Amino acid sequence: MSYGQRVFLQRDMPDPEVLDGFRTIPASNVADVMSRASSMNPRIRLVSSPKNQVNVGPAWTVKCRAGDNLALHASLTYCHEGDFLVVSNEEDDTRALIGEVMMAHLRWGQKAAGIILDGPIRDIDEIGTWDFPVYATGTTPAGPYKEGPGEVNVPVACGGLTVNPGDIVVSDPDGITIVPRRDAERILADARAFKANDEAKLVAARKGEAKRGWVKQNLLDKGFDIIDDVHRP
Repeated sequence: MSYGQRVFLQRDMPDPEVLDGFRTIPASNVADVMSRASSMNPRIRLVSSPKNQVNVGPAWTVKCRAGDNLALHASLTYCHEGDFLVVSNEEDDTRALIGEVMMAHLRWGQKAAGIILDGPIRDIDEIGTWDFPVYATGTTPAGPYKEGPGEVNVPVACGGLTVNPGDIVVSDPDGITIVPRRDAERILADARAFKANDEAKLVAARKGEAKRGWVKQNLLDKGFDIIDDVHRP
């Protein structure tokens, strides 16, 4: 087996009902119940215009050499409807890994759920208007190489996170949260409860009934001085 030049066609997949359960939960709520340590670096941001508030899918992982998209081309051949491509690019920002032609095939040909790239794209004038989730670090007209090496459906590093094939991608305008497949059922239950509590807090805040007493107590517990006076140098 040639390490660094492998395309795995199979993944351990999440439970479809659990995956669908995340479609109504903001990425921030999911991140909050995961100790706020599971969201991608905001250098990777939404650059298109999807109509759905939340978009989810099982991760189809792609490990590219910096500025080379041969492994991404392989993925456009073998990925499945509903997959969310997660592309590692060694944090390179000098070359676009994908443009309008490839993206059109991914969207309409393969019917993917979306794509996340730890690197730039090009043809933003078209792709930026699409009802299709595209996350990238920016844009550049510089094109990629197609030499490899690269791997498909192996663990990758993307946006400061480790993403395994079959993990659940939860994306919205705020960004991306990754849910480990093995923990997804428990995380979904926690996120649903958190969302309900968050919505109740919002209703109270809009009515001017927010309970903020905990703030003063927390400050005091942490040794803050609350001084009813002006600061004098």
